[in-house]
Amino acid sequence: MNILLITSDQQHFNTIGKFNPEIKTPNLDRLCDDGIYFDRAYTVNPTCTPTRSTIITGKYPSQHGAWTLGTKLPENEHVIGEDFKAAGYKSALVGKAHFQPLGNTPEYPSIESQDNCVDLDFWRGFNGPFYGFDHIELARNHTIENHVGQHYALWMEEKGLKNWKDYFEPAYTKKHLWDLPEEYNYNTWIAERTNALIEDFAAKDEKFFMWASFFDPHPPYYAPEPWASMYDSSKLTLPGIAPGETERNTEFFKMSQQESPDTSPYNTSGFDLHGLHSHLHDQDELRKDLAIYYGMTSLMDKCIGTILDKVESLGLKDDTLVVFTTDHGHFVGHHGLIAKGPFMYEDLIRVPFIVRVPGQKNKGTISSSIQSLVDLAPTFLSLCGIREPDGMAGVNQSAVWAGECQDARKWAICEHHHEYMTVNIRTYIEGRYKISLYYGLDSGDLFDLENDPGEVNNLWNCPEHQGIKAELFHRFLLAEMEKEPKFMPRIATA
Repeated sequence: MNILLITSDQQHFNTIGKFNPEIKTPNLDRLCDDGIYFDRAYTVNPTCTPTRSTIITGKYPSQHGAWTLGTKLPENEHVIGEDFKAAGYKSALVGKAHFQPLGNTPEYPSIESQDNCVDLDFWRGFNGPFYGFDHIELARNHTIENHVGQHYALWMEEKGLKNWKDYFEPAYTKKHLWDLPEEYNYNTWIAERTNALIEDFAAKDEKFFMWASFFDPHPPYYAPEPWASMYDSSKLTLPGIAPGETERNTEFFKMSQQESPDTSPYNTSGFDLHGLHSHLHDQDELRKDLAIYYGMTSLMDKCIGTILDKVESLGLKDDTLVVFTTDHGHFVGHHGLIAKGPFMYEDLIRVPFIVRVPGQKNKGTISSSIQSLVDLAPTFLSLCGIREPDGMAGVNQSAVWAGECQDARKWAICEHHHEYMTVNIRTYIEGRYKISLYYGLDSGDLFDLENDPGEVNNLWNCPEHQGIKAELFHRFLLAEMEKEPKFMPRIATA
């Protein structure tokens, strides 16, 4: 079958209208109705590069080398595009890749570096191959960011918007309302180019692996009309922090609730520590941010709908697996936090996850089977009848996605190795409990997700839960041993 992977960027799991009446996502809703929604899906890392690299390698960040933001996926890592190509498939990626950093050094060159992003002459002559994709059309900016460029900028020029730079920083200073017309928005570009490529594949009767990689709703928070005013911020439920949370949680969390915390002891690289800063915020301003975050999501949903329509109009629905997910979640006031950081709450590491498989049983249902983004690669290959290469660490979920069995895994592991040792966290999640270990800190997290789904009561130091904590550490270690990839089969006694 064909593979259509649709991803957003930094999307909270509770932003699908079918499950949250405060937001409208009719196209993701219909995908849920026509497929299976998995409500226990987890990322492998709460940042972009490590997770996106996992999607195409089937390995955890600690295994494929792109262990945090500002690193790159080594070009010699095996990626699934190679397997699809060997099986006669065509592959394409439109939108955000982020397999390489915005920085650039002679030792670690990056074609996704900030300087190269704005070099349009380079991108006029380059559409791949790139990390196993035969064809790419890329951009790296989120809304108004000034490293806008690559194929997206070329597309805007082709559409006649010669002054496109005026709508991006530093010239652009408005808040929330983005006066770049919707017809030039990158969501429109991603959908249009994805559809054009799918049409071309269909015309040539080619099987394809197509990744439509949207940037929204990642901040900064900007949207064009009518999406910027679609939601009344005064009528939205703004998440917050519960009384006593700060006292029960880790040192990192406590710093997030201080005016000017000293995080310098943890900054060994000299680069930005994402999330390790004060998260104190103005409630009214954050409520406005939430309204735009929802508006960005709804605009993206409209464009996703055009892709789903194209698949159906070309008669490809019965031959195409569709998966929608995101790279990681997002805080908009949840637990008093904003954006992301070293806080392994469900809001950040649990992701929306919808699967539509041709011939799927139990369509329109919700499954609590644990999913991990490391499972995408081996499952894609399995459903296409392609042999899984040695070295992948993910689990084959094909029978679960098809609705033929309940579970393929009992646990998930999320890694957040942001600095070499000072910000290094591992989280283990199973059916009821979740535990997080922070390297170098005496404190940690232990939550009973069954009785405390909001993760308000950290049981790490609770005397009554020291027994289950010890059991979880044991199971955690066994899971770590189990997730090691097998790079080749054993073929001899010695």
